[in-house]
Amino acid sequence: MELSKRQQQILDIVRAEGPITGEQIADQLGLTRATLRPDLAILTMAGFLEARPRVGYFYAGKKTGQIFGDQLRKMLVREYKAVPINIAENTSVYDAIVTMFMEDVGSLFVVREGGQLVGVVSRKDLLKVAIGNQDTREVPVSLAMTRMPNIVTVTGDDTVYDAAKKLIEYQIDSCPVVRPLDETGRNLEVIGRFTKTTIAKVFVELGENREV
Repeated sequence: MELSKRQQQILDIVRAEGPITGEQIADQLGLTRATLRPDLAILTMAGFLEARPRVGYFYAGKKTGQIFGDQLRKMLVREYKAVPINIAENTSVYDAIVTMFMEDVGSLFVVREGGQLVGVVSRKDLLKVAIGNQDTREVPVSLAMTRMPNIVTVTGDDTVYDAAKKLIEYQIDSCPVVRPLDETGRNLEVIGRFTKTTIAKVFVELGENREV
């Protein structure tokens, strides 16, 4: 099959940057999505390209696993982070347990004024205090939490793929999304949370039937 100049341009773009959506291809060529639709259909039917809903077009020589890996490496944490659930250092373990169940989360981020991250407390941390014959109303979470700098964090500019790898590598359910408060980079502000639930939502989104 002999390709037109525009079809060859499309193929070159997809081979270099795929998976990529039809809109993104059209933007690079300075054309409308409607103008490119026939060319994309021809290239797909001819077997040069493949398409996945919500993922985009990709060169047919790539395996499915590569396609999803490439897509996850393009997704940024800032686009998928959830609202963080923060508590103060002097919050009691009892109140932390109540907050955890009310908010339906597995971890709470312990912060100082201004949102500065100082610790993370998990279900396991709170359970240890609760079964240790201590008065949970009197024990502050600061005695049960994991402290900085021993906290696994991600930034908004990290990819979803890299954030997911951290959750698996460190065997944790969630980690805070942070940004530096000063030039030293040691003082961090909590701006979100990235969890295993976040990963599940990403895969559901990738599986939705949407035009590519």
